[in-house]
Amino acid sequence: MSNLPVIPYSTTIHVRDTCLCLHAQRAARALARRFDAALKPSGLTNQQFSLMMALNRPEPPPMGPVARLLAMDRTTLTAALKPLSTRGWVSVEPDPKDRRGRLLRLTAEGAEALSSAVPIWKQVHRDIEAGLTNDPHVLRQGLLEVSV
Repeated sequence: MSNLPVIPYSTTIHVRDTCLCLHAQRAARALARRFDAALKPSGLTNQQFSLMMALNRPEPPPMGPVARLLAMDRTTLTAALKPLSTRGWVSVEPDPKDRRGRLLRLTAEGAEALSSAVPIWKQVHRDIEAGLTNDPHVLRQGLLEVSV
């Protein structure tokens, strides 16, 4: 027989009902499914949309800041870039200031694909915010506070 401590079922219920991490994960998965379904006609997933939007800048950014913005490690970012690069929507170029570094550029074709997805994103985003019972600005602020 094991000598492991018995965790009361009431603790399980407490964690289920109050765990911020659990609730954030569930919400993130539900939002991801909703945006994935809506963005499907544009050929993008919600992750690809966010990544390409992070590259929509006047100058191509290095990998580090993009990875930090998206809360990814560089290996995950590299893997996420591959299908976009294969489609010709993103290019990964040597940094002329540091040949070890890479700059990420949204191509003209990528900008076109992203542009077709923006109205979809706007509508889904509007619908989600309209369905919230709490102020979306307060929700965003709370999420920002725990993500830094």
